Amino acid sequence: MNKTKLGAKTFLYPMPTVLLGSKINGQPNFATLAYCGVVQHQPPLIAFGSGKGHRSNEAIRKAKAFSLNLPSTAMMQVTDYCGLSSSATSDKAKLFKVFYGVLENVPMIEECPLNLECKLVAVLDFGGTNEIFVGEVIESYAEEKYLSQGLPDMRKIDPLVFSMHDNHYWSIGKKLGDAWNVGKTLKPKRKG
Repeated sequence: MNKTKLGAKTFLYPMPTVLLGSKINGQPNFATLAYCGVVQHQPPLIAFGSGKGHRSNEAIRKAKAFSLNLPSTAMMQVTDYCGLSSSATSDKAKLFKVFYGVLENVPMIEECPLNLECKLVAVLDFGGTNEIFVGEVIESYAEEKYLSQGLPDMRKIDPLVFSMHDNHYWSIGKKLGDAWNVGKTLKPKRKG
């Protein structure tokens, strides 16, 4: 084996880039995150890590809700800005058309191709730099132009993804095959 040891790092690529929506002092706010992922399918649970010093954390605890807004690659500059700016000094919501869904207190971004509206299920602290928030997806939203056969279409969404440690944004390439199908050719043939 000729593999190089890279150390204990979070090299799980690509990472989805999302804009976390919450209300701080009654005003919509958005923060950029990449430590985010699916926990399970039913009930639909999503988790994300947010630095312990972020103002969004307390806002989410108070509201018991948040949104995850998936930006397209065309939104790279504004997404990066939301990660560079604090709600203490910048009204980032002015950059977007904000809408609300069934929970009524969770701001979402119209310009994002896909929005997930979530109620808070748990906050976990493993003693590191982040708090882990787990939310149940209550509703999801997308314009028809981002759907194919009623489902979000990766090509149409053109999601902005991230690679940690080298700090680069990426786009996703072409479809390679159908899951739970392409591997069938490797299944052993039944005898008799």
